[in-house]
Amino acid sequence: MGFGPWQVFWLVCGAATVVGAVMANRGRRWRYVGRAAVGGLFLIGGALYNFLALVSGGDYAGFADTAHFAWVTDAWRAVVVPNHILFIGLLVIFEATVGVLILSGGRRTRLGYAGVIGFYLALWLFGGFQLIWSVLMLPFMILLLVAERRSMIVTTPTHVEGKSMAGVGT
Repeated sequence: MGFGPWQVFWLVCGAATVVGAVMANRGRRWRYVGRAAVGGLFLIGGALYNFLALVSGGDYAGFADTAHFAWVTDAWRAVVVPNHILFIGLLVIFEATVGVLILSGGRRTRLGYAGVIGFYLALWLFGGFQLIWSVLMLPFMILLLVAERRSMIVTTPTHVEGKSMAGVGT
């Protein structure tokens, strides 16, 4: 794989994710930077990229070649490669879904971030660049998730005119 516009897009989204995550507790604007970066990465750099690769005949046969465990490579070749239209199609749906969830705000954003964290926890198994990306991005994804959670706690009213609002709206 050469270095082209897709890789530039991925790196820009990654850098924006890092900045947004580090600054996320300083204000809503930075959480929006994180949302836009991760949501855009998964919608455009994930779902659209994989969709275009799939419809242009990409078979993903070599994707697991850098895996550190033989069982990952063997399972990929035995299960995914012969059924790549199904599995990469499901990947496209997953990436589009988490991208939209992240951009949606509120609890949906947190659910989308949880999906991305789970995705990265599985992606590292493929070794190579996937391992490096996953290890680097996981802490920042956790920071974004925590910042979103904290923002909901801080902005959720707990008392109105001396009356508890516990349980209201949940």
